[in-house]
Amino acid sequence: MTTTTPNGPPTGVQGITEADIANYLASSPGFFERHAELLGSVQLANPHGQRAVSLQERQMEMLRDKVKGFERQIVEMIRNGQDNVAIADKLHRWTRALMLTANAADLPDVLVRELTHQFVIPQAAIRVWGGAEAFAGLAFARVVSDDVKSFASSLGAPYCGANTGFEAVQWLETPAQALSLALVPLRHESITGAFGLLALASPDPTRYTADMGTEFLARIGEVASAALTRLLPAA
Repeated sequence: MTTTTPNGPPTGVQGITEADIANYLASSPGFFERHAELLGSVQLANPHGQRAVSLQERQMEMLRDKVKGFERQIVEMIRNGQDNVAIADKLHRWTRALMLTANAADLPDVLVRELTHQFVIPQAAIRVWGGAEAFAGLAFARVVSDDVKSFASSLGAPYCGANTGFEAVQWLETPAQALSLALVPLRHESITGAFGLLALASPDPTRYTADMGTEFLARIGEVASAALTRLLPAA
């Protein structure tokens, strides 16, 4: 049988668990006021060394560890914010270059050149089909197979992953160095399916992976599509 003191937990030990003691201390803030000597006499293991430390020292170490954790989170948030600003600046410069391109026939070259420059992409290429007759002889309008057109039209989001022998890889200057790819379809609301495909490639097999997010690449595709509608026949 256990008994209870007026200002303390049960004096017996039968049936008392560590959780009972912890709950008692948490709900009895006056305990250490009544037993202030315990604050200096309780010795705890130091997780950073072999020596024992007092309860107050252990609390300070826990607070310092918590503060360090908050500092790491803040640094990470600042780094992410800076990265996002840098990406936004690059996207702005790329979009501005497209808007300043007066000659529509130059758009695909400007698009690819500025994209690889701003985002440090090793290789990129583009094809547009169904364009106006005036552009039929240009490099971006070279014939592509029906398989490429069907594949581009089937993409609900940009493809990211390994190069498994895609025809679009042959559009690149050095196809053998394309170990990972991002394939971005070009679309317009007035056209069923895609009217083009943007291929980005890297010799780094981890640059574009199947599990990476494609939201940013989708935005690239939207801007590129909007710019390249100038190549399509007039409605």
